[in-house]
Amino acid sequence: MATTQRFDVKDLALAEEGRRRIEWADRQMPVLSAIRERFASEQPLAGYRISACLHVTSETANLMRTLQAGGADIVLCASNPLSTQDDVAAALVEEYGISVFAIKGEDNDTYYQHIEAAVDHKPQLTMDDGADVIGVLHSARREQLGDIIAGTEETTTGVIRLKALERDGALGFPVIAVNEANTKHLFDNRYGTGQSTIDGIIRATNVLLAGRRFVVAGYGWCGRGVALRAKGMGAHVIVTEVDPLRALEAVMDGYEVLPMEKAAAVGDIFVTATGDKSVIAREHMQVMKDGAILANTGHFNVEIEIPALRALATETRTARPFLEEFRLEDGRRLYLIADGRLVNLSAAEGHPAQVMDMSFANQALSAEYAVENAARLDRKVYDVPKEIDEEIARLKLETMGVVIDVLTDEQAKYLASWDEGT
Repeated sequence: MATTQRFDVKDLALAEEGRRRIEWADRQMPVLSAIRERFASEQPLAGYRISACLHVTSETANLMRTLQAGGADIVLCASNPLSTQDDVAAALVEEYGISVFAIKGEDNDTYYQHIEAAVDHKPQLTMDDGADVIGVLHSARREQLGDIIAGTEETTTGVIRLKALERDGALGFPVIAVNEANTKHLFDNRYGTGQSTIDGIIRATNVLLAGRRFVVAGYGWCGRGVALRAKGMGAHVIVTEVDPLRALEAVMDGYEVLPMEKAAAVGDIFVTATGDKSVIAREHMQVMKDGAILANTGHFNVEIEIPALRALATETRTARPFLEEFRLEDGRRLYLIADGRLVNLSAAEGHPAQVMDMSFANQALSAEYAVENAARLDRKVYDVPKEIDEEIARLKLETMGVVIDVLTDEQAKYLASWDEGT
């Protein structure tokens, strides 16, 4: 059990409700459960302090339980001010003895105070979703860099930031890019983001998607998933892209592809999924339809130029929970979901546990790998080892009751040879 008992959560009285939700999610996460059972026996993380900055959800709670079972001493803070499930945070503290600093809706100052609290834990391993802990360590806490053997990073945006650090020769310790694992981005980013983003939009607005022009900015794995699910709900999907290969793929997948300046004038619902800033900018908002809905499913709330939206508005009000109405000078109304933050976690519950099972299995096994291989890892961003990726896929199939073929000796020999032709 973790020895750290400090915390800052909304209300410990919510713990029982949170425990039930954690247990429900655990039933959908058999791969992580199997890893937890092994960790409890082998204790691969015994004696290591981990500071984790992740979305505080029921699925994350089961990752924390797994790390704890492996012997780790954990502090968890939120990686987004709106993504915390307060009952889960309370349960982690009260039921599982894990130190948590996270309150849904916390202001910016509190958010960073909580990250500082995680860094105060003096971690030897970091676990990020967006690289905020790593960012603080590389700016305000550089004296701690030498104590850290490795980190892990969960999401595309964080990996982009870390690779920039590596290119500049400024990365202070090795980081394993969990997001790059096939069992993460091919499933979590596509199917998880696809379903949960649509879930968040519908919960916040209760609009009918069928027949709407649904603009997806970015056709990476997250954008692919959102487009696929919106199309499945009957929307006419428009994709915007800067990458010609991804744009071509979107066309071949049957979507209309337009530049944002043209999509802005015809879209009904907009979702950004790029990891970049000002993807929807002032000039786009100036031509949008009355009633257009704006949402973001990228990590940070910079993809929509919110200061420009506020500057354009003559009046704002809360239309529904997590839905803000902006009335413009000409009478048009634009709607922003969850202050442009991750719509799936701010207005809904995030990814289904079944898909987070694989993502967080990667986190747990990457932490174990980092401990075992710390001495030979350089200050670089590493992909998850192929053997971990394949083992997670194998375990997931096994839990789903799916059996696949195995190469015969003859087939394996043929694939490994060059001299046997037609």
